[in-house]
Amino acid sequence: MYGAIEAGGTKFVCAVGNEQFEVVKRVSFPTTTPEETLAQVYQFFDQYNIHAIGIGSFGPIDVNPQSSTYGYILNTPKKGWANYNFLGAVKERYRIPVGWTTDVNIAALSEADRGAGQGMNNVLYLTIGTGIGGGAVINGQLLEGVGHPEMGHIKVQRHPNDHFQGLCPYHHDCLEGMAAGPTIDARLNRKGAEIEQDHEVWGHLAHYLAQAMTNFSMILRPEVIVLGGGVMKSPTLLKQVKQLTVEALGNYIDIPDINQYLVYPKLGDNVGITGGFLFAAEQLEK
Repeated sequence: MYGAIEAGGTKFVCAVGNEQFEVVKRVSFPTTTPEETLAQVYQFFDQYNIHAIGIGSFGPIDVNPQSSTYGYILNTPKKGWANYNFLGAVKERYRIPVGWTTDVNIAALSEADRGAGQGMNNVLYLTIGTGIGGGAVINGQLLEGVGHPEMGHIKVQRHPNDHFQGLCPYHHDCLEGMAAGPTIDARLNRKGAEIEQDHEVWGHLAHYLAQAMTNFSMILRPEVIVLGGGVMKSPTLLKQVKQLTVEALGNYIDIPDINQYLVYPKLGDNVGITGGFLFAAEQLEK
């Protein structure tokens, strides 16, 4: 039996699954302090005989096994979690293999294995929600180096009619600072779900997201880009992003048909947990 932890800044989702990676039991609870939150994690997993756990965590996190802070959550604004040894705490409780990566990485792994990228070697997953993050499976392996990718913080060119300052406290007008969900509220004092679909703000967001699709296409050459997160639930946004991406690429490189290239997640709400099970199974094999 496998365990999975989808650790978000707002809530934790924990689950146990069978050898077919099917959910046997799942729970969720708010993310509070590390001590309170991990106590609930332990209360859940202590009921089961699990052989490995896969963790996909909010970040930034240290994924470099050679680092002295490997397994730590790093410089996060989430109170109490900065410089917290998350992986160490779980491994101390359970003397079993534990996989450690970002929440978007396990989503990428999940979609590559049995979602929209099934049968492909190069899959990019992006979430556009409260923040923007990305994970990639390249040549069948998760893309990591001395750290994990921070795809939400690439620089983008401003839309000529967008005078918004940007919300990122580090870069102001990076991709996340200009196109994440909270930027809609900050611009218009209304949530995205309340905004009419012909409002210019969707064109602004599509402008930034299409730049990201173009840059990642040029650098990573994925076979598919999976776009998740609450912002992408706008009925018109994906259509605009597709159109602008095709225009920006300008036939310079070959990509699949745009309707098969930029797609929604196939696994929906199970994308993180399924990825956690898959990652746990990888650790057990190692």
